[in-house]
Amino acid sequence: MPSPFPGMNPYLEHPALWSGIHHRLITAIANDLSPQIRPKYIVAIEERVYQSSGEESLLIGVPDVSVQRARTNINQPNNIALVTPNVEPIEVTIPLPEVITEGYLEIRAVQTNEVVTAIEVLSPKNKQSVMGRLQYETKRQTVLGSSTHLVEIDLLRQGKPMPILGKTIESDYRILVSRSEVRPKAELYGFNLKDTLPQFALPLHPEDQEPFLNLQKVINDIYDQGSYDLRIDYTRDPIPALSVTDTAWLNVLLHQQGLR
Repeated sequence: MPSPFPGMNPYLEHPALWSGIHHRLITAIANDLSPQIRPKYIVAIEERVYQSSGEESLLIGVPDVSVQRARTNINQPNNIALVTPNVEPIEVTIPLPEVITEGYLEIRAVQTNEVVTAIEVLSPKNKQSVMGRLQYETKRQTVLGSSTHLVEIDLLRQGKPMPILGKTIESDYRILVSRSEVRPKAELYGFNLKDTLPQFALPLHPEDQEPFLNLQKVINDIYDQGSYDLRIDYTRDPIPALSVTDTAWLNVLLHQQGLR
């Protein structure tokens, strides 16, 4: 069963699904671009790893057995007097480091291994987590200060959009194409839930033909291949929540297709 939405499916943004969607997107984009740019270029799937800590972090479990062993190895004297505390402790949870692994793409020249274009698909950590955003913005600035082109794909409604200068636009989703030779100017595709995802060209060396990425087809294929029609309950509202206007539109759309 195909996705019932003409563009981005908001149910795919659910925190329980997005990690898998992100992995599939990285791989699908690489597979789509590779035959268009060979033999001069390759698409490399890369990863960055960092630690996050704070309220948004996940608690990393510590096995009870290791704690128990540490306690039993201590020889307690038998003549220690027991003291009753005048303040009873409460149980709390402390933030522990969370290891974050994120995938991204690099288009590399085969002969020189030069990174010609960096392709980023944003994750919630990039837009919401303090450490994740700092990590990503640091890399973003490094790319923008180099001769490497940057393509930034933001298919998440929640979180603060990445910074741009000058005229700002309000949109649910964004794609930024920053060509190194015309910086600080860049191409910004802003689109909303009701819109079809844009097809756009990815920059390479000026003398080469640019490949086109049909992001709508990529998303539709991921939906089919991942059997997300069997995993999504369309009788429930999507998470993150939609605006009142978009919720009304979604209700009509799903009723028309017999999903509500």
